[in-house]
Amino acid sequence: MAVIHQTTLVPSKLELLTDWLPKQPWYRSRPGGPDLERVGGFRLDDPADAVGVEFMAVADGPTTYLVPMTYRGAPLDGADAALLGTAEHGVLGQRWIYDGGHDPVLVAQLVALIQGVAEPQAQSTSNVPDPTVAARPATEGPLTVTGFETVDAGSGTEVRVATEGGALTVRLNRVLSDAPADESAPGVLANRRRPDGTAVRATYATATFRPA
Repeated sequence: MAVIHQTTLVPSKLELLTDWLPKQPWYRSRPGGPDLERVGGFRLDDPADAVGVEFMAVADGPTTYLVPMTYRGAPLDGADAALLGTAEHGVLGQRWIYDGGHDPVLVAQLVALIQGVAEPQAQSTSNVPDPTVAARPATEGPLTVTGFETVDAGSGTEVRVATEGGALTVRLNRVLSDAPADESAPGVLANRRRPDGTAVRATYATATFRPA
């Protein structure tokens, strides 16, 4: 399992996102620019223990965004457009931080989570599962990812995944809704924190499967 180091990251994740978020097509601009606060999220383990995988919910005033991120020790080939930036980690050195919907490691682990194979982990504590994250499969059994395409679509990002058994479309809800989450729909639900500090369920991702 991934080890969460209690150390520095310069610039911080929120500092990187303050620059990156306003450039995204689903960002809802407001006077004064972003003023971000982390309000939820979780992690997934990379089976190869090489790439950090995190799903972060960040609030910017009344709007909460979902940003899946990966942390790498070297650049990801062909993913320059998905780079949030680089940062210096106090233990691991320079890290390349990507919008995770474009990273094959995150996509594979997200599919595994939805299908009940991967176990969600606490966002800030090593080796602690997060029981508040719920996933419902889009079809029976595990799915092996053979390729994917990622496109922004309205207030979300669609990850169109090719598998050995058919096509899986995962929609990452970039703008997390205040509407009640559908606990029965295929996808991923997790908590986020309201401004008053209370937790609310949010649909982080939905999934649909079309057999081959």
